[in-house]
Amino acid sequence: MKEILKRLVAGESLTAEETEQILINITREVYPQEQVTAFIMALQMRGITVDELLGLRAGMLKTGVPVNFDEFHPIDIVGTGGDGKNTFNISTCSCFVVAGAGFKVAKHGNYAATSVSGASDVIEGHGVKFTADQDKLRRSIDQCGIAYLHAPLFAKAMRFVGGIRKALQIPTCFNLLGPIVNPCRPAYQLLGVANLNQMRLYNSVYQKLGIGYCIVNSLDGYDEISLTGNFKAQSRTMERIFSPQDLGLEAVAPDEICGGAGQTREDAMRVFDSVLDGTSGRGQRDVVLANSAFAIHAIEPQRPIEECVAMARESIDSKSALRTLKKFVELNS
Repeated sequence: MKEILKRLVAGESLTAEETEQILINITREVYPQEQVTAFIMALQMRGITVDELLGLRAGMLKTGVPVNFDEFHPIDIVGTGGDGKNTFNISTCSCFVVAGAGFKVAKHGNYAATSVSGASDVIEGHGVKFTADQDKLRRSIDQCGIAYLHAPLFAKAMRFVGGIRKALQIPTCFNLLGPIVNPCRPAYQLLGVANLNQMRLYNSVYQKLGIGYCIVNSLDGYDEISLTGNFKAQSRTMERIFSPQDLGLEAVAPDEICGGAGQTREDAMRVFDSVLDGTSGRGQRDVVLANSAFAIHAIEPQRPIEECVAMARESIDSKSALRTLKKFVELNS
């Protein structure tokens, strides 16, 4: 590690193979905590490269618990987090809409870090018991179209840097890893990012991974399609700025989609359920429609976005998304 730190201080970059081995060594507790801290901060101050991030990802997956969903070709819908907007569980809700539209979804998530309710909060709040049991997970995605992978059960390496991350109290390269370490290595991903620098980084990452993807960023700082203004979307076949009207939707006020400071997990669950059962406000419904539509577009990029919106709307209006949630809870409780 001493030589690695010297190279980083000198401004050099590491190869993917080097950072993969470093991550593996961290899990073997080869290095003192002080050196691991210095390594993390050196990458943070210089800015991590695509190959360095891919190497850490490879090490994280190699030391974790794998899941094989290859025959299902699933999509994950996730945001980087940290945008400070405290919205309700838009990505998680979109997962059930997309599954209700007939696609397979493998959602990878965790408890909230900076907001009222994370994916695991709202899923657990419905009575779901998290599992790493392969048979149970495969039954879930096969019978209701969605499986939920609670991150701490799979990413074993995270516990070796948890104390350092907590002590530093700033975002690090491990925050960037979250969206790309789904243990089933999904065939498709819709990723929401908080800024355009992250969009450029992940676009390069996905190009090297070779998966189908769409990255979205609301230009006013949301790590998802918020419909509070224009947003940018980028995939292998598209790079453009959209307005809400381009999707046949109206603009949304920020307070319509805010989870609300001081609200409880139960409050977040009520908003989540109201979208799926058709009783939510227009803004809440429309942001889920928009994010679901771009997830469908990531899977079927040849399909016009207007058709993708229509498919998402049909999933909600027909109650297919709600039935998917109820079946998911039944299978996983």
